[in-house]
Amino acid sequence: MVALAESMKGDHPARPVLVASNDPDADGLAKACAMGVPTAAVDHRPFGGDRAGFEAELLKPILAAKPDIICLAGFMRVLTPDFVKRFRGRMLNIHPSLLPNYPGLNTHARAIAAGDCEAGCTVHEVTPLLDDGPILGQARVPVLPDDTPDTLAARVLGREHELYPAVLRRFAAGNRAPVLI
Repeated sequence: MVALAESMKGDHPARPVLVASNDPDADGLAKACAMGVPTAAVDHRPFGGDRAGFEAELLKPILAAKPDIICLAGFMRVLTPDFVKRFRGRMLNIHPSLLPNYPGLNTHARAIAAGDCEAGCTVHEVTPLLDDGPILGQARVPVLPDDTPDTLAARVLGREHELYPAVLRRFAAGNRAPVLI
């Protein structure tokens, strides 16, 4: 989130209008506030299994901010198809694998266990299916012989901070051609 917000300066075609989280204690909220970006937190826990109720509350600050594009970054909640459809073609996500490989969790451990020689990250348009949708960019890193899930995750995170801002800039300018780095 910080890399995205910091990138949206100068001639960038987008500006951050809101950072929202389902965790009121998320570090990103304080970082966004320090950057002068409005924030909102809607704790999902009081809603129990009522995902639609949670999303209805989450929509309030999002709609008030009037975003053109929604960028998910570290938002670890599965969104309902109705929520996703509301922002169809305008919601992006970053995932720490080379999709379509390893959707879901534990991506780095899965890549190491499979003996993959490279890993990376993917920015994609969000669809109702988990970690699916048109790929807008990918960045690759080698899987080293002594890698652990943590060491691989750290290298992939560095590439995420390069890839997501690059994809957002192109996407906001109307260019959906994949960025490959």
